[in-house]
Amino acid sequence: MQRRSHIATVLVAAGLIIASTGCSSKAGDGNEQRTVAFVIPATDLSVAVEMADGFKVGAQQVGGVEPVVAGPSSMDGQKQLEIFQGLTKTSRTGISIFTLTPDLLAQPLADAAKSGVPLIAVDNPPPPSSNVKLFIGNDTYRLGQQLAEEVIAKLPPNATGKVVVGTSQPGVPVLDQRASGMRDEIRKKLPGATVVGPFDSGRGGPPNLASWTTLVKANPTALAFMGTGSEDSYNLASIHKSMKASWLAAGFDLEPMSLQGVKDGDVLVMSPEHFVKGALAGRLQAKHAKDGKPLPEGWLYTPGLVVNQSNVDAIMARQATVEAKKAFFTPEIDKILKDKSYLRPLSQAG
Repeated sequence: MQRRSHIATVLVAAGLIIASTGCSSKAGDGNEQRTVAFVIPATDLSVAVEMADGFKVGAQQVGGVEPVVAGPSSMDGQKQLEIFQGLTKTSRTGISIFTLTPDLLAQPLADAAKSGVPLIAVDNPPPPSSNVKLFIGNDTYRLGQQLAEEVIAKLPPNATGKVVVGTSQPGVPVLDQRASGMRDEIRKKLPGATVVGPFDSGRGGPPNLASWTTLVKANPTALAFMGTGSEDSYNLASIHKSMKASWLAAGFDLEPMSLQGVKDGDVLVMSPEHFVKGALAGRLQAKHAKDGKPLPEGWLYTPGLVVNQSNVDAIMARQATVEAKKAFFTPEIDKILKDKSYLRPLSQAG
């Protein structure tokens, strides 16, 4: 994934990374620079970088507001909490947050909301106790179903055998829901198949590759192997190619190696379209900071996209640069913000 290029990155205490280019103020304060912040779980997490790129584009489309992106250099819920708490003092015009440890952030989010900081939760629904009123994200259970549907379409309706499901971070709600969607759809529409898992497929490229290699060797006659994360996609593609396997592989996200795997016929991929979520958060936060336009309340639903050999070339071109993504996604972002059917009750998010 392309890294941030136009926001300065500064290393501060406790191994934290904060990207910033301006001071902050409350919305409407004279001529002072207004900022809006996006807190991510790790700057080495490609899906978070994708959202951050979208956030910056969305804020910049409004103009007059400076986007700030901040997060630990690697996954660390406590460090993310510390960064968030620091930004509640310096970026009170608006903070969006993508976290993989929502329970840890629940009370600090509630405190920030009570103090008047405009908040948006991105990708992972906020705990009810957090008092965050706007969530931007997918129907993650449905994403799992959609990926399963793509696998099912490539198998005979009377197929028998195992479908092995793995998840790269067990216990993370969005990934658990993807796995549940896969499992339930396979059981419903491919009754002769047996779903096993989800197994822990490991976070990080090498551990994930080792886990899937073990699972493939242990299930040599499986119909398919399906993962919930980005590492799952490119590692399953690699194993599939090296073995010249007949089983199907499926996973998530748009890592370049995964897209090449789709092009080569080694894997199917579901994209949660992370750039869109970030861009929506950036656009809404910046509009609020610039002219006081109230943030909507509820679940702003964002659809995903199955990537297969029929559309992979177009997706590879779209993903080549931030500018290409901006050009491609701006009409969709406009549509989501204008079409009230995308705004759903927060209680339905999951």
